[in-house]
Amino acid sequence: MTTKVLDPREVLLRADHLRREMGDDFRDRIVSSLYADAQRIADRSVQIGTGQKWDWDQKIDRIVTSPVFGLPIMLGILALIFWITIIGANYPSQMLAEFFFVVEARAAELFIAWGVPALLTGFIWNGVFRGLAWVVSVMLPPMAIFFPMFTVLEDLGYLPRVAFNMDWLFRNAGAHGKQALTMAMGFGCNAAGITATRVIDSPRERLIAILTNNFVPCNGRFPTLIMLATIFVAAAFPPAFASLAAAGAVVGVVLIGVGFTLLSSWLLARTVLQGEASAFTLELPPYRRPSILRILYTSLIDRTIFVLWRAILTAAPAGAAIWVLANIDWNGVSLAQHSANFLQPLGYAIGLDGVILLAYVIAIPANEIVVPTMLMVYMGVSAMSDITSYDKIRTLLIDEQGWTMLTAVNLMLFSLLHNPCATTIITIWKETRSAKWTTIGALMPLVFAFAVTFAVATAVRALW
Repeated sequence: MTTKVLDPREVLLRADHLRREMGDDFRDRIVSSLYADAQRIADRSVQIGTGQKWDWDQKIDRIVTSPVFGLPIMLGILALIFWITIIGANYPSQMLAEFFFVVEARAAELFIAWGVPALLTGFIWNGVFRGLAWVVSVMLPPMAIFFPMFTVLEDLGYLPRVAFNMDWLFRNAGAHGKQALTMAMGFGCNAAGITATRVIDSPRERLIAILTNNFVPCNGRFPTLIMLATIFVAAAFPPAFASLAAAGAVVGVVLIGVGFTLLSSWLLARTVLQGEASAFTLELPPYRRPSILRILYTSLIDRTIFVLWRAILTAAPAGAAIWVLANIDWNGVSLAQHSANFLQPLGYAIGLDGVILLAYVIAIPANEIVVPTMLMVYMGVSAMSDITSYDKIRTLLIDEQGWTMLTAVNLMLFSLLHNPCATTIITIWKETRSAKWTTIGALMPLVFAFAVTFAVATAVRALW
């Protein structure tokens, strides 16, 4: 009796043929069959009491996971969290900034009294310290508000429902439904969102989530988006609708970011990270009462402090670089202005200018210092500054620097799509341990940013 030896290639071809015959939903049907068998066994073997708690869970889930109401409820909750974060962080941020400015002034006076050279005093306190102060004052309050609210939803059991609602979008993009959770975490900080990708079991889909998280605007980019929406978008509407128009513009930018997240996930899944989306079997856990101690530790210690410390480490060099560029002259012009003039042709091509591009180069360590850096170079001062009045900013940008609506729109797009900050790049490296994927994660968004803004600027100039 002879045994026929099968060619492994024939086996694989036959398996692939049978898989296509089963349809794209064969994994869902297999999982449904398993759960149906489990339910029949449980019905024969287990006697369940009144189960009022489970009835309430099921009633709530019929609403929050509904094809009709699920996504609107999710967007409403996210918008509410944004609103609370933006409104609630304004006063603490202003108080921290004022406190740090007082510390800076007193410390500089003390250095002068000790006879420390003015150059060293300015470098330490007007450069390094002020860069750290802006990062802490801008990042800490939003993270201290956003992360606890996000952790409450996580502890309550709502986030698995978000993944359930978003699964079909990410599955069609070749990604994983849990990427919705990591994307939501990126609204607070992209570095934290990348760390959160550990919940995705598939290495390929986890890598997709890591490389695309930057398209979600973090709290470091919201000050720029809010300023532009208030100065340019809100000004075009009657006062009664101005704040609503500004909020709508920011939400619109967020939705564009979600679109680019799905687009880039689709492109990666069909090019360098080819493969099928893995089966996403999700058991929706029962709703539970959030634990205050766990929420405080997870949100404040494990997320806020951890991310803020990384940002502080990268912000110090940025503050030093800003001060050096602003205080060293060549032929009577500061290095900052020389650098801006060099970048001007590229900036014009994408609807911006050289000062804006210089601010983003300097702000690679931390996005929070983009606006103060731009204002510093425009005003020609020797230290990073911030104008709190939107009326003064409007006068500076529109009347003195000639900004137009094209500048504002393209800056919002560039702020959304540009390269990750240094903290996020470091986190990509720590999570992937790959120079290749870290480079792709840093440069891919920048390619999108230049391509989109160049296309918009070219189209607008051709039409007008």
